[in-house]
Amino acid sequence: MAADTTSGVRVGVIGVGHLGRHHARLLATLPGVRLTGVVDILPDRAGAVAQASGTEPFTDYHALFGRVDAVTIAVPTAAHLEVARAFLQQGVHVLVEKPMTATLAEADEMIALAAESGATLAVGHTERFNPAIAAALPILATPRFIEVHRLSGFPERSLDIDVIFDVMIHDLDIVQAVDRSEVMSVDAIGVPVLTPRVDIANVRLKFASGCIANITASRISRDKIRKVRFFQPDMYVSVDYQAQELELWRLRPVEGSRPAIEGGKLPVAADEPLGRELVDFVSSIRDGRPPGVTGEDGRKALALATRVAQAIGQ
Repeated sequence: MAADTTSGVRVGVIGVGHLGRHHARLLATLPGVRLTGVVDILPDRAGAVAQASGTEPFTDYHALFGRVDAVTIAVPTAAHLEVARAFLQQGVHVLVEKPMTATLAEADEMIALAAESGATLAVGHTERFNPAIAAALPILATPRFIEVHRLSGFPERSLDIDVIFDVMIHDLDIVQAVDRSEVMSVDAIGVPVLTPRVDIANVRLKFASGCIANITASRISRDKIRKVRFFQPDMYVSVDYQAQELELWRLRPVEGSRPAIEGGKLPVAADEPLGRELVDFVSSIRDGRPPGVTGEDGRKALALATRVAQAIGQ
């Protein structure tokens, strides 16, 4: 449902740790948005982020009841449904970070709650809003092979979930946005190295279209690499998520001679993906349209991540 935005969309941020503090920072600067408050169970953290963002701190999300039109939720995954439920039942619009819930049953409940109340439900798959990916998606018609490497150093956060749900799920969402046919087979391996949970994983997906996607995700690598390459007939497309760079190479027929290879970098206007995601969320509320990544999209990514985990034996 569309919100009355004549005085600005009132938004609260719940959980202002590593990621939530950036939600607050960006929302505080968006035109037509009133950052009503930030919530964190750590009073000092809530206070510091509130002061930096020019808003009010709270330690209990119930304090936002009646004060907000929308919330963004960046608490640990296990608490996503509890917090989202409290607001969706009141018709408050929700953007919940990925993975949207801990289980598919919880995702189904969250989607049903949004449908019943008419509230917008968006899921924070920020790579969909990466300018390089956004520029690449219209180009990709029939990829036959997709290769992804998402490698980073050991984090001090999100250790309540493994690398599949923390890191790989971004790319599971992207490949399903590119190829919307059914995933026919999942062949995966994962290894716990520094934690009891899987820290590095590789999966090979086969789609009904015939496309194969090979995805490697690691949170124990020395170098930070976030790249995806798409191969389709007569075309190669490469995206560097981190640098926000897009390259396209294709064959150009040359009469009477061998085909020529042409291409190179395409122009991409660099921007912060999270900021673009929040703009999309707020505008979807104003316009009464679905957000760029819906609850159903988030569930689809979670379902595939669950299949990967099951293939590994988790």
